[in-house]
Amino acid sequence: MADIDPHGRVTIKEVAERAGVSRSTTSRALAGNGYVADAVRQRVRKAAEELGYVVDATARSLKQRSSRVLGVVVSDLRNAFYADLAWGAGNAARAAGYTMMLVDDAGDAAGELEAVNAFVASRVAGVVLTPVAQAAAAFLQRQRVPVVEVDRVFGDGDAVVIDNRHAARATTEHLLSLGHRRIALVIDETDWTTGRDRRAGYADALDAAGVALDPALVLSAGWDADAATAATRTLLAAPARPTAVFAANNLLAEGVWRAAQSVGLSIPDDLSLVAFDDAPWMSMVQPGVTAVTQDAAQLGAEAVGLLLRRIAEPSLDSQVVTLPAGMSRRGSTARPPR
Repeated sequence: MADIDPHGRVTIKEVAERAGVSRSTTSRALAGNGYVADAVRQRVRKAAEELGYVVDATARSLKQRSSRVLGVVVSDLRNAFYADLAWGAGNAARAAGYTMMLVDDAGDAAGELEAVNAFVASRVAGVVLTPVAQAAAAFLQRQRVPVVEVDRVFGDGDAVVIDNRHAARATTEHLLSLGHRRIALVIDETDWTTGRDRRAGYADALDAAGVALDPALVLSAGWDADAATAATRTLLAAPARPTAVFAANNLLAEGVWRAAQSVGLSIPDDLSLVAFDDAPWMSMVQPGVTAVTQDAAQLGAEAVGLLLRRIAEPSLDSQVVTLPAGMSRRGSTARPPR
C-alpha cells in the first residue's frame, strides 16, 4: 500500500513494473543520472509516457536540497512594466532549463515576506524580487537562498536596475530646453531607490539650469491612476499651476492625463507631459505621450542571468548591473503657453 499514491497518481513502482526493471534503474533512467543501457532507458521512458507518469518534483528537491524552479516576486501584474519583467524572467528561466514560480505581492511587504517563505519551503533554487522592503531579501540571505533584487534595491547583494537618476535628469532637461520653469514632479514615493533617484535627477536638472526647486511642485500622488488623478487635479486647477509635469511612472502619467482633461487643459498647448515608463496607451492617444523607455523584459532576463551565475558560483562578489534608459519623443511636450 505504501507504493500507491493516495491521490491516484502513477508511481515510479508502476513504471518499473511496466518496464520490467527495478525502481532504482527506473529512477536513474528518468533522471538521466548514472549508467543505464540505452535500450533500457528507452523502455522506461516509453512506460512512463504510456502510464502518464510525472516526476515528483517536491520529492526530488527534498533529496537534492534545491529544485529547477526559480521564484519571482513582482509588485503589480496589472502594471505592464511588471508583466513584461515577469515575461522576460520566465523566458530566461525556461531557456536555462528552469521553471518560474510567479507571485504578485500587490506591493505589500507582508505579502512579499509570505511569498519568499513559501519559496524557501518549496526549495526553489533562487529568487528574483522587485522588493518593497528589506525584509524579504534579508530573509532569503539568512536561508542561503540566492536572491537578485530588480528595479529597486534595499540590500547590498546582487541587483539589476535602470539608471533612474540619469534618465530623470535628461527628461527634466528636455522640458527645461523648451522653456518650462514651473515643472511639477508627480511621484509615488521617495523612500525606495527608484523614487529617490528619479527625484534626485529632477533636482539635478533644475539646479544645473539655475531654477529653484519649489517643494509645492513635488507631489506624492499615491499608487495608482485613480489616486494620481485625484491628487493632481487640485494642482492643475490652481492659478499658479505648473506648465509641465514629469510623471514618475506610467500609472501616474495616466492619472495626470485624466486630471488635465477633467480641468479642461489641453496637452501640450496648456500643459506638457512626460512620463517615466512607456506604456501601450501612450502611443495610442492623441497626442502621444513622451516617455522614458526601459526594457522591462530585459530587466527580468538580466536578473535571471545574474541569479543563475550566483547559483553556479555562490562565492562571487555581489554585482549591480545598471541598464540604460531611452526616450520616446511624441507630441505631449511643447513650449510653455504665454
